Amino acid sequence: MAVETSKQVIPGAFSGTALRGDFPVFDRPTGSGQRLVYLDAAASSPKPRTVIDTMADAYGHHYANVHRGIYELSEDATRRFEQARKAVAGFIGAPSEREIVFVRNATEAINLVAYSWGRTNVHSGDLVVTTQLEHHANIVPWQQLTREVGAELAYVGLTDDGQLNLDDFEAAIARGPRLVCVSAVSNALGTINPVAELTAKAHAAGALVLLDIAQAAPHMPVDVSAIGCDFAVLSGHKMLGPSGIGALWGRRELLDAMPPFMTGGNMILRVTLEGAEWNTVPQKFEAGTPAIVEAIGLGAAIGYLNALGMASVREHERYLFEHAWAALHEIEGVRLLGPGDPAIHAGVISMDIEGIHPHDVATVFDSLGVAVRAGHHCAQPVMDRYGLPATTRASFYVYNDLDDVTALTDAVRACQRLFGGA
Repeated sequence: MAVETSKQVIPGAFSGTALRGDFPVFDRPTGSGQRLVYLDAAASSPKPRTVIDTMADAYGHHYANVHRGIYELSEDATRRFEQARKAVAGFIGAPSEREIVFVRNATEAINLVAYSWGRTNVHSGDLVVTTQLEHHANIVPWQQLTREVGAELAYVGLTDDGQLNLDDFEAAIARGPRLVCVSAVSNALGTINPVAELTAKAHAAGALVLLDIAQAAPHMPVDVSAIGCDFAVLSGHKMLGPSGIGALWGRRELLDAMPPFMTGGNMILRVTLEGAEWNTVPQKFEAGTPAIVEAIGLGAAIGYLNALGMASVREHERYLFEHAWAALHEIEGVRLLGPGDPAIHAGVISMDIEGIHPHDVATVFDSLGVAVRAGHHCAQPVMDRYGLPATTRASFYVYNDLDDVTALTDAVRACQRLFGGA
């Protein structure tokens, strides 16, 4: 893995330009004939060669079903699969790998908690709190749960600059909710929420806390033990790993008390015609043959990120954000959403270019080799808050550098020239 000191003098970090050599996707020519400037990591990230090679090797030389085979190949596959679970636990500061449940993605993890913990512990008249800043996956499961059991769902609002309204939060937890569900980083705006502070206040009010770290874990250090939350969810495909694998972390006593989410093979200890006895955590929540090679690939992605250092990843992206925000702010007709303070803004920039629909923006950008996301980003309540149907979102990661910031700002100006703007 090529980890070098940046020639662009990004303090204490690495060269995104050099790291692009680790990602085969950047060898692919674009339809425009220009180099690919990938600015959509918030949706899904490219995969480094080490992840691709590790998965190919697992399929070619180490594949068998796990946990069941009494033969060398199965035991080898099981060891690699469980090593990946241990890697996830270490990466997010979980006390034990036995508290890591493999799922398909963060969405499935939230639904698991909503169905298993929620339908056991949330009752008529109870309160669940989430926020207007959330991805749909951290809203809709709670809407479904509260409607089904007759509970109430309350939303914490947003300030004009894209931060959580802490007065709303205080008012909500003063009502004694059963559960508070909040993202560590907004996928739509890039806002970094003060999750340790929010968790402490929620606990003081008697609530449990579910933390969505899907946009945080790939881009900055995350320690669930230090934060103090009760559940946390992530997706592998946003953190250089494959799709189809994610993780739920939960405090062991909570997972032990929860009924299974799905039933079938692997999650049972014994089945008779009269009933069944469940396996222990985490297998209790992993019915059927799991995503074996995908988990191994996620472990390889974590190894890559650990080699870079998550503090360096955060510093690298903060540097790019500061330069991009300042450059875009100077372009007339560009509205930037979210807080301007880099201390509370991740490497995600959501913008509205006056008079040009985001879909048209993304199409023009694509003709220049610049890949961004245009739409509501599965966060329609955020769009509603700011009176927009959609935004253009650029999101940075380890393979980006200042040349990509320049490509982004050049694309904005080219788009404005094409549509007769500034």
